[in-house]
Amino acid sequence: MLLPGLLDTDAIRKDFPILDRTVHGGKKLVYLDNAATSQKPRQVLDVLNEHYEQHNANVHRGVHVLAEEATALYEGARDKVAAFINAPSRDEVIFTKNASESLNLVANMLGWADEPYRVDHDTEIVITEMEHHSNIVPWQLLSQRTGAKLKWFGLTDDGRLDLSDIDEIITEKTKVVSFVLVSNILGTLNPVEAIVRRAQQVGALVVIDASQAAPHMPLDVQALQADFVAFTGHKMCGPDGIGVLWGRQELLEDLPPFLGGGEMIETVSMHSSTYAPAPHKFEAGTPPIAQAVGLGAAVDYLTSIGMERIARHEHAITEYAIQRLQEVPDLRIIGPVTAEDRGAAISFTLGDIHPHDVGQVLDEQGIAVRVGHHCARPVCLRYGIPATTRASFYLYSTPAEVDALIEGLEHVRNFFG
Repeated sequence: MLLPGLLDTDAIRKDFPILDRTVHGGKKLVYLDNAATSQKPRQVLDVLNEHYEQHNANVHRGVHVLAEEATALYEGARDKVAAFINAPSRDEVIFTKNASESLNLVANMLGWADEPYRVDHDTEIVITEMEHHSNIVPWQLLSQRTGAKLKWFGLTDDGRLDLSDIDEIITEKTKVVSFVLVSNILGTLNPVEAIVRRAQQVGALVVIDASQAAPHMPLDVQALQADFVAFTGHKMCGPDGIGVLWGRQELLEDLPPFLGGGEMIETVSMHSSTYAPAPHKFEAGTPPIAQAVGLGAAVDYLTSIGMERIARHEHAITEYAIQRLQEVPDLRIIGPVTAEDRGAAISFTLGDIHPHDVGQVLDEQGIAVRVGHHCARPVCLRYGIPATTRASFYLYSTPAEVDALIEGLEHVRNFFG
């Protein structure tokens, strides 16, 4: 089927070897679990292999040729990421092992910080009910450790943030507001401008989890006007084990480090230490070198296609998927039921069939989806469901794969009578 805005998926899919796989005795793989992790193109796999075969060494410390090559590749990846997110400075890009570590880094910095950034028993932390656990638990831990009050925005019945009481939730006591840009379970694209505007009115720092945004749409950290933005590499065609935290330069200069060790220091004595400037101040020990190089290759790959084009493609696929899913009897979409202001992850329930059963029967047909609460259990509690089935799309997803999902769900309904 031809939909407006689609990429040349025939050409793109040739870059992804795993998409040619068959499973369960010859069933063609239909991969619809991209919100959990994306597949990797040959361009990234080749760069990873070349790095280990030709340039493998530790970075920054060595003066031999391999160390200098590895350092250039590692720092070159930082340049690529900075350009990809329109960061004002490459020194604002910190490499971590994933978005969870990035968010924990911020929470711990604020717990250990001096005024005016310190979170303590007289302050408040604001999150939302739709957060991934990675943007709930670090703030719960910080709240428990400091005595700060944890507050959150609730959800409307159609899967959007309820901002009707924004002035009561974000107050003069609010020190930090942390929220997801695109929900991994609901697909909701959140109203950044309204939240940031209120946070700035009271002088609160803004932290954005962009894990489900960076792979799918243009990400401009300056336009967001946030103080910190976190995302991860494995959801955007990059390798596992690499994440990014972007932070405003002045904050990175003022805030204390999260981890101590080699590389993040300037001088060390037995009595005290001084720290290197950002970003190295926050990258203690041997960093994820090859993973960063692989992320740089992923950025090159996505940039060569164009993030605006990827966003249009996914919008078309998501719109078609919502239309087809609403044709399935007893199916309920959890979250926005239009393709506007949402990402490419769609969660649903199917009558009284448990999502784990739905996922298992789909898998037998070669269709890979995600089942469970998707590390967003408060959302499931809010809507009174034990879990959901989630189909999520990416730049290589096709209308034919949506059709395969619909046929698979009909098979599920027949299987369970």
